[in-house]
Amino acid sequence: MINYTYIRGRENMYRENSRGFTLIELMLVVIIIGVLVGMVMPRLVGKSEQAKRSVAQADIEANIASALELYEVDNGNFPTTDQGLAALRAKPSGNPVPKNWNGPYLKKEPLDPWGTAYAYKSPGEHNSDSYDLLSKGKDAIESTEDDIENWDK
Repeated sequence: MINYTYIRGRENMYRENSRGFTLIELMLVVIIIGVLVGMVMPRLVGKSEQAKRSVAQADIEANIASALELYEVDNGNFPTTDQGLAALRAKPSGNPVPKNWNGPYLKKEPLDPWGTAYAYKSPGEHNSDSYDLLSKGKDAIESTEDDIENWDK
């Protein structure tokens, strides 16, 4: 004699344990993720360049500027153009030799977010009483609208 309740019980057990996704459910999830990516990506494009410009501006206005001001307080003048920003990391040997150098004033070589050295000139053409400091920007060419400076244009 066949025990039908046993067979029905086994069929129900297989149905209860089958918890996979159907092809339609998977396709819906992929479509929803695609729509979300399509909405978010246009907003993120171009933000990295804007962030790099902000980092360069912060370096020029705060980080490097603070180091230069500390150098000037200790030594009575800013590093010369020939000494450059390297004078903030190692005591310069060229004239004028700083008598009270208490550096290093910066931990690492100051490079802009595009990997280019900042341009430094002291005394400056635009800031005759202090220094000119600029990042040449993404194009690495001085005197373009892409430059980020410490003076008003």
